[in-house]
Order: sequence, then C-alpha cells, then structure tokens
Amino acid sequence: MADLTSNFLGIKSPNPFWLASAPPTDKEYNVRRAFEAGWGGVVWKTLGAEGPPVVNVNGPRYGAIWGADRRLLGLNNIELITDRPLEVNLEEITRVKKDYPDRAIIVSLMVPCEEQAWKGILPRVEATGADGIELNFGCPHGMAERGMGSAVGQVPEYIQMVTEWCKKYYSKPVIVKLTPNITDIRHPARAAHAGGADAVSLINTINSITSVNLDQMSPEPMIGGKGTHGGYCGPAVKPIAMNMVAEIARDAQTRGLPISAIGGVTTWRDAAEFIALGAGNVQVCTAAMTYGFKVVEEMISGLSQWMDEKGYASISDFAGMAVPNVTDWQYLDLNYITKAKIDEDLCIKCGRCYAACEDTSHQAIAMSEDRVFSVKDEECVACNLCVNVCPVEDCITMVEMAAGDVDPRTGQEVPGEYGNWTTHPNNPAAQAAE
Repeated sequence: MADLTSNFLGIKSPNPFWLASAPPTDKEYNVRRAFEAGWGGVVWKTLGAEGPPVVNVNGPRYGAIWGADRRLLGLNNIELITDRPLEVNLEEITRVKKDYPDRAIIVSLMVPCEEQAWKGILPRVEATGADGIELNFGCPHGMAERGMGSAVGQVPEYIQMVTEWCKKYYSKPVIVKLTPNITDIRHPARAAHAGGADAVSLINTINSITSVNLDQMSPEPMIGGKGTHGGYCGPAVKPIAMNMVAEIARDAQTRGLPISAIGGVTTWRDAAEFIALGAGNVQVCTAAMTYGFKVVEEMISGLSQWMDEKGYASISDFAGMAVPNVTDWQYLDLNYITKAKIDEDLCIKCGRCYAACEDTSHQAIAMSEDRVFSVKDEECVACNLCVNVCPVEDCITMVEMAAGDVDPRTGQEVPGEYGNWTTHPNNPAAQAAE
C-alpha cells in the first residue's frame, strides 16, 4: 500500500493534506476535530499583532458562484484575519500541538511591515511548539488590516525584507504565502527565495466580485446595501493556481524551492496534479467548508489507490514529474497533427459538437438528415472544442496522424521530425539578419 507520509521542510505529517489558513482553522475546537477526521496538518488562521483584535463585519461574509446543479464552484470571502485575541490563539496552538505531535501545525502571521513587530511576535509563536510559520502576503484586504497582506505581497522588495526578518528572529521553517493579484508570480517567489524562505505557498485568494444584486444594485455579499471586493477561492481558481505553481517550479531562479499548493483542491486528483507540477503538499479550504472535515477521507483513499495502481510507493515518486513537460508556446511541436474522431456507437445525437463547431469554430463537423455526425478532416484544425462540449466521455477523441500521411486540410505530408515556431519559416525572427 502506498505511503502517504509527507515530509515537507522536515515537517512530518501522516498525509500531504493540510487545511489552509481560513475559518476552518480559526480555533482549537475546529483543529482538534480536523485532526480526528484525518487531516495531516493545519495552517492556523492568520494571527495579528498584540493589541485590539481585527474587526470583522457582522453581516454576510461570503458570495458564491454555482454550477448548473448548484455545485459550489467558488466563494468570495470578505472575512479578515482572526478576530480573536493573540494570547488566546497562542495558548490553543500550544495545547493542540502537545496533544497531536504527529500532525503539522503551521502558524499564519500578518503584522505591520516593521521589524520590531515581527521581532516581538516570532518568539511567542516559536514558544507554542508549532512546526513553522506562514507569512500571509496575500490577503486581499491587507490595507484594511493596517497595511499588510497583498499590500506587501505585491512588492517584491517588502517580501524579501520581511522574510529576512523572520529568518533572523525565528529558527523554524518560514513559508511565504503569495498573492495571485500580480502580473508575474515569479517575481514575488524570487524575492521570497532571496530572503531565505524555506518554501512558498500559493495561491492566496483572487480579488473578485462574484455577483451583483440587481434589485439592490449592490455587490454580494451585501452589508447594509453596499458590497466590496473579496478573495475568490474554490474549484474555479484551480487552473490559475496550477499555472502559477508550475511557473515557480520551472523558473531557473526558484527551481527546487519547496511549494505548498493551494487553490481549489477538492479531490485526490487535484492534489496529485499539483504534486506532479512541483508541489510538496497541498492545502485545502473550500472543499472542507463545502463538505465538512471528513472529505479528507476520500482524498486519502483516492490518492492511495491511484498511487498503488501506478506503482508509486511514496509522494516523492511522482512529485514534479509533470514539470519538464510544461513549456512555452514557441516550443510546442507544430508538426504534431491530430484530427477529431466521433464514435457513432457512443454518440447520443445531441448535436452539441455540430453547433459549437459550425457556429464558433471551423465548420469541420457535418450533420446528416438523420442526425449522424461526422468530422470533415479537410476542415479540422484539431482545436478539440468538440471534445470539450460533448457530454459523453470518450465519444469524441483526437487521433494523431502518422508521419508520411497527407493532411487533408493542407495537402502536405505530416513531417516525422519535431519542429517549433522558433524555426518555422513564417517566423520573422527565425530568418537570418541581412
């Protein structure tokens, strides 16, 4: 049976599934129940400096995006960091870590960008026995929380500076949580690395307005007739998160930097995909908020079964395996040619493929009078839109053309060798300078 034991930065946990810093990790009661349910670790909801606690709104805190079956696709969260006193949180962390020494406990922190503020809180956090800290440089409401969060995470120089302070005053692993509200995720990752960060975690939530109440003409969630942007999370953000994780994993300056992946992890497959793209573990929030803590049981069993089927004995066996296959568009093989093929035995004659291709693509699907659908190879550019809109799995597949075959669309033979845009005759940059 596959061994799901995680060893992230020397922090061991029975599996790679950690609860992210969020309402599910806000207090001792929640965290104990999470550990009993099987979670490998938690990142305690973000603590602030000593003094008057952060104030949260007392009205709705979440907006939502749903699929057609009302499946929750994304949450828009306007809740700030913990509004519980620092001392109470520290006492609870100490007790829980003592009672669950085999589980990972990371403390999320966000205090003003002043060295003394970090110097003051870090020894107190270390005294709890927690396994490490996560610097919250991604909270979308960072300015409201005294100039912190994404207000810092969007400035690489600040990221490096604060990371250096933490490495100076704290002896355990320092994880830097990155904001996605930035043009190029590599720059803050490089700054964290330069500051001595032991790892990065990403993504934090994306600035968003998920819906507008058209009766009140206000964004949701609505507080007294007004709304604001929030942090977007859930399954809908997973593609964005995976791209950013992959960019850090393959960047020359950050390659090898440990990554804790966050963003829409709902199933074991999501976790496996992130790990294949270079993550050492995954953090989960929205799935737990949607289905409860026991969702981790399915994640554990599913990942274990898949690893057994593939012959992977441990997480490290497949970690990062997909990274070498992530490339830039200009290096994709332009001589790789496929055509769509419709399995008429599986086809339910719904016509989605025809409508999509005829109206919005390349008019490469024909429909007979008795609603038999076929691909016109001479028009098919292999965009695979038909595959994606077809409601029947494997009804439409993309079939590679063999080298030497004639492509009906171009009338040219399929080359047998690799060729990309950098050497393509249509590329002006590929031509020798005169």
